[in-house]
Amino acid sequence: MSATEAEFLPASAAPTGGRVAVVASLVAAAAVVLLPLLSFRPNRIVSGVGLRVWEIAHPPTWIAAGALVLAILALTRVPGLAFRAALAFAAIAALLVAAGLGAGAILPGQGFARVSLGSGFWIALIALAVAATDALVRLDLGPAARVAVLAAVVAGAGVVMASGLLADLSLAREYAAYSTEFWAAGREHVVLVVLSLLPALLIGLPLGRWAFRSERARGWSFALLNVFQTTPSVALFAFLMVPLTALAIRFPALRELGVQGIGRTPAVIALFLYALLPITASSLAAFRSVEASVIEAGRAMGMTSRQLLMRVEVPLGMPVFLAGVRVALVQNIGLATIAALVGGGGFGTIVFRGMGQAALDLSLLGALPIVALSLVAVILFDAAIDALKAGRA
Repeated sequence: MSATEAEFLPASAAPTGGRVAVVASLVAAAAVVLLPLLSFRPNRIVSGVGLRVWEIAHPPTWIAAGALVLAILALTRVPGLAFRAALAFAAIAALLVAAGLGAGAILPGQGFARVSLGSGFWIALIALAVAATDALVRLDLGPAARVAVLAAVVAGAGVVMASGLLADLSLAREYAAYSTEFWAAGREHVVLVVLSLLPALLIGLPLGRWAFRSERARGWSFALLNVFQTTPSVALFAFLMVPLTALAIRFPALRELGVQGIGRTPAVIALFLYALLPITASSLAAFRSVEASVIEAGRAMGMTSRQLLMRVEVPLGMPVFLAGVRVALVQNIGLATIAALVGGGGFGTIVFRGMGQAALDLSLLGALPIVALSLVAVILFDAAIDALKAGRA
């Protein structure tokens, strides 16, 4: 039975809840009831004491938690996939409300105390996200609908953060203390990814074309790119520092342009080298995906090699190529975190600062946007790939 057929069946005939939804719901309910929703700490760096929902003496928090558990349990019986996804997102909203209300009830009169999100919150959040994702995947939404859902989720998250509901959580307090550095790190993170990805695209696409046309070029190019790909990121950053420092000393004009052994330059070069392999491999796979009969038909119509490339091979191979670009993009979003070790900036500066101060919430302040950027990139690229495939059908 397809997801579309299940949507139009009567409630008595449609399946009540998928296995993934049932398991995820039970895990989320158990996490909310049995595990600490919040963690109380006398200050930002000492270990916390976990607090379960019933240990927080605040009736509004209990009401929000009760509504959350009811929504979670309802997921096991909801037949419609669209309604199931909406209910999962509603449960996530109730989870945030319960956490925000609980933090506000704990903090008054506690001085330097902090309230962090507990293990029960994170496990429930992940389980509910799995349930929502399962429902959306089974709905088989079109590209535009997926982008609309993404926009709605981002807008909802923005409304929750702007409302001040979570202001008493330690994560929000870290943001308030480091808001300027947070946005500066975000801009630098995006700059690192873009500056490394653009040259990789400009070089990887023609290199993949060359590898497609020449077996010798394919052999040596992929051997070299595999060396870069298998080199540990910290080691590659360190290797680049020595020659770049020497160049900056030897040629002062390069130093004035920003070329030096630490900072953005080694970070961009290292990320560029890491992005080359997936982009080149996807370029090669894209050209291979075009059927020979299509090429022969184009030649029979009198098309030149350049016309075949631009009008046939590139358009037909673009979905395969974009899949490789998606891999390189997500990879570089993650690897840009390590660039902070060589002064490259980005969200990694916040992550490592939190680690150095033993402040977990500060590290989370840097890590969560990296995860969010990766998820947004995957969803947008998948939508673009499906849109191209639909246009070809």
